[in-house]
Amino acid sequence: MKIETKCLHEGYKPENGGPGVMPIVQSTTYRFDSTAHIAGLFDMPTEFMYSRFANPTCDAVEKKIAALEGGAAAMLTSSGQAASLLSILNLCSAGDSFIAASTIYGGTINLFGVTLKKFGIECIWADAEASEEEIQKLFKENTKAVFGETLANPALTVFDIEKWANIAHKNGVPLIVDNTFATPILCRPIEWGADIVIHSTTKYMDGHAVQGGGVIVDSGKFDWAASGKFPDFTEPDESYHGVVYTRDFGNIAYIIKARMQLMRDFGCYPAAHSAFLLNLGLETLPVRMKQYCENALTVAKHLEKSDKILSVRYPALPGNEHYERAQKYLPLGTSGVMSIDIKGGRTPAMKFMDSVKLACNEVHVADIRTCVLHPASETHRQLTDEQLVAAGIEPGLVRLSVGLENVEDIIADIDQALAQLD
Repeated sequence: MKIETKCLHEGYKPENGGPGVMPIVQSTTYRFDSTAHIAGLFDMPTEFMYSRFANPTCDAVEKKIAALEGGAAAMLTSSGQAASLLSILNLCSAGDSFIAASTIYGGTINLFGVTLKKFGIECIWADAEASEEEIQKLFKENTKAVFGETLANPALTVFDIEKWANIAHKNGVPLIVDNTFATPILCRPIEWGADIVIHSTTKYMDGHAVQGGGVIVDSGKFDWAASGKFPDFTEPDESYHGVVYTRDFGNIAYIIKARMQLMRDFGCYPAAHSAFLLNLGLETLPVRMKQYCENALTVAKHLEKSDKILSVRYPALPGNEHYERAQKYLPLGTSGVMSIDIKGGRTPAMKFMDSVKLACNEVHVADIRTCVLHPASETHRQLTDEQLVAAGIEPGLVRLSVGLENVEDIIADIDQALAQLD
C-alpha cells in the first residue's frame, strides 16, 4: 500500500461483523483462565496483560506508525520528551555517552545536557554541519548512540541523515532521528540509514492540539550482536527471568527491551483514548501535510520581501542554505514551520507576537491553526546566549507555524502585525 492508504488501513483490521473504526479498549487489565498463563506472560509478555505495558488500542496505532516509518515495531509514550528519554536510556547506562546535534529542540537539550547528566550519562554536543573527521574525534569508547532531528526545532536546519548514519555505523552504534516536523509523509529516516525514529506525536501526527504523546520506532535493522557494544541486548536479563532480547525477539529486540524494562519501570504509557485521538489525526496526515507545506511556502515567499524581517528560515525556499539537502530528504516539502528573524531583536519580536490576531500566541507548534512562539524568551529561555546561538536561535527569532487557514488570511494577519513595528 502507498503511504496515504496505510494512514487509513494499517494497524487495525476489522473482523467480519466487527466495528469499522478502531475501538477504544478502556481497560487496565485483561483476564485469564489460569495462573500458569499469567506466570508465562511475566516470562514472555506476548499478550496484553496490563495497560502500563500495552493496550489493544495503542497497539493498533503502534503498528500503523511502524508501517508508516518502514519500521519493524513501535512503542507509544505519554509525550515526545518521554520518547527521547527512553530512546537513550534503552542504550546508555551510567558511565556511557552519546553524541547529539546541538541544533535539537531546547527541551531535549535540557533533558540530555542537564537531566541525563544526573544519571551519569554524558551528552557530547556536535555541530550538525561538522565534517566527518571532526565528528569522528567526538566518539569515545563508551559512546553508545548518535541523535539528531530531521528538521531542527526551531533552527529549521536539515539533518544530513545519510552522513550521520554512516558515521554512527562506522563506530558500531545506532542513529536515532527525531522526525517530528517532517512526519513519515515528508521523510522516512530509516530509508536513509537511521536505526531508531522518534516523534512527539503531540505535533503534526495529532495535528489538533488535543493530547500529548510520543512514539519510538525500531527499524529492526541494527545488528546489536555484531556491534559488541550492547551486552544488555545479547546477555540474559535477570529482571525478566533470563530473557536474551536478540535471541528471543530477533529484529525487534530494541523495542521489546524498551517495553519490558523501561515502560515497566517508568510507566509513561498513553491512555487508550489518547491513542484513539492520535489515530484520527494520522488518518488525515497526508492531506494536512500537503496543505501545510503549500501554505508555508507561500507565506515564506511573501515574508522574504518584507523590510521588517532580516531573514526567513525555511528549507523549501529556493536560496536557503539547506535547500539542496531538503530536496534530497524532503522533496515533498519541509512542513508548515519556519523561523523568521525580526529586525531589532528581542523587543520588536515580542511586539510582533503580541500584535497578531488570527495566529495564536501559544507554547505549541505544528497545530492545525497558525501559531507563533518566541524561543529565546519562552521554550529555550533556560539556555545561555552561547547555547542559543549554537542552537541557531537569535534574540529576534520567531517560530511561525503556518496552519490550515486560508493563506491570504494568514498573510494579512502577519502583515498587520509587522505594520505595528513602524
